[in-house]
Amino acid sequence: MATKSKTSGSGMKIAADNRKARFEYEILDTYEAGIALTGTEVKSIREGKLNLGDGFANVRDGEVWLHNVHISPHSMTNLAYNHEPRRTRKLLLHKQEIRRLIGQVEQKGLTLIPLKMYFKNGRVKVVIALGKGKKLHDKRESLKKKQDNRDMDRVKKASYQ
Repeated sequence: MATKSKTSGSGMKIAADNRKARFEYEILDTYEAGIALTGTEVKSIREGKLNLGDGFANVRDGEVWLHNVHISPHSMTNLAYNHEPRRTRKLLLHKQEIRRLIGQVEQKGLTLIPLKMYFKNGRVKVVIALGKGKKLHDKRESLKKKQDNRDMDRVKKASYQ
């Protein structure tokens, strides 16, 4: 889901956030990874023209690959030099992190989901999460908890005024 870029105080500029993933999956662990991109992809990400909604990652041959993330072609670049929007992109992680991910994904049957893409000190970073798919009743429970928390906050706010 493409969102407007936001800047936080520590030099991070958020390009996209996958809020749907937190609803669909129970997030167990997160990792920050670099990503191998072409120049036109970086330009499109700076403009916020990307969608993490259908994205997922997998581990193949000791490397982590990001699939199905749509980065729109850059509008001011010649078509011959532009990139393919849904191409597979390599994620840059340490070997020990990749080994840990292999164990988690293969043994426990977990999924790797991109949660957020942002700029950190001029470089594009991706937060990927180990997630376990939620069942329908888990989703309902999450919605109920969220609504209860909102109601409690509303009551607290009303009691202070």
